[in-house]
Amino acid sequence: MGRVSREQAQENRKRIVETASRLFREQGTHVSVADLMKAAGLTHGGFYKQFDSKEALIDEATAHAFGELRQRHTAALEQYSARPETAQRAFIEDYLSTAHRDDAADGCPVAALATDIAREPGDREAHRIYTEGVTDLAGWLATNDQDGITRLCTMFGALLLARATKDTPLSEEILTAARAALTATD
Repeated sequence: MGRVSREQAQENRKRIVETASRLFREQGTHVSVADLMKAAGLTHGGFYKQFDSKEALIDEATAHAFGELRQRHTAALEQYSARPETAQRAFIEDYLSTAHRDDAADGCPVAALATDIAREPGDREAHRIYTEGVTDLAGWLATNDQDGITRLCTMFGALLLARATKDTPLSEEILTAARAALTATD
């Protein structure tokens, strides 16, 4: 079998990072390299041509997930003509929806990666990226009336509880209560 071109190698790396980002959010960072490469449609041996270690991939996949989250903020602002409070409300309603609850793979990395990142040493790049991502999201959620950290903690907690109680009436009740608390107007 011949060598792959530089362009194909870059495309393979991108596919691995995107697949890892989704799988890590859905299943956790304990996903094996073999399973990850199979999901990406590539051979297990090709992993080490792209990455020095699984930890390096975790770092890059975490950055990718938070990049997607930043794109959602930007898209929300563009959609609502740069009206931050309207964009925030739409984001909160989407975040605290059953669709988001049921789709961790494409969901928020704050909720999906929290437990795995908590187990990472504080000096790891993934830990730094995660911390910056939480800080950015909390800053984006802040309003004149509400602290962004409080809003993010409410959203995060409600999403985790709703996922843990999925397929019960309590799950929807949690999402509804949190949405109402965060989007109530005076």
